[in-house]
This record gives sequence, C-alpha cells and structure tokens, in this order.
Amino acid sequence: MYRAVLLPLAKQDISEAASWYNTKQKGLGKRFIEELRIKVLLIRKNPKISSIRYDDVRTMILDAFPFMIHYSIDDQNKTIIIAAIFNTSIDPERWKSRR
Repeated sequence: MYRAVLLPLAKQDISEAASWYNTKQKGLGKRFIEELRIKVLLIRKNPKISSIRYDDVRTMILDAFPFMIHYSIDDQNKTIIIAAIFNTSIDPERWKSRR
C-alpha cells in the first residue's frame, strides 16, 4: 500500500470545507472528512484507480459531496501526493495556481 502525503494547501482545503459543512449542519463536516478518508484509503490501495486529468495529476470524485481529490503518484517512493481537494463547481483555472 502507498502512503499519502497531504500538501499544506490540501489540508487547508479540507479544513475550510469541513468548517463550511459544519455551519450547515452539525456533524456534516465530520461526514465529509470520513468520506474523504475512505477515498484516500482506496487511492492508497490502488493509486491508478483514477484516470489522469492534468499532466500527471489524477482526480477522484467523492460520492456524497461535490469535491474532487487531486493527486499525483510517486511510484519510486510508493507515495501519493494530494495537492488539492476542490469543490467540483470551482473554476478549473484555479488548479493552475496549485501546480
């Protein structure tokens, strides 16, 4: 199994999304994080489960929340690097500022 590394901006994305969901309904932010953990575990077990979307960046959509995990694979070190957790309604041009 690969290990996962979350870049600081990805951690910020998660924190902001969970906080926003908690303002909408108590415990919803926790559900968001739980689903995110499940998807990250799936990626760690099978990093190539998702197709490449930008250059070498793959994306995986969450099931119950409109968010997409943006990650790349470092096969040599058996690591996935999570660069962003974006809402699917965000302008795709925003991704360019993360690369």
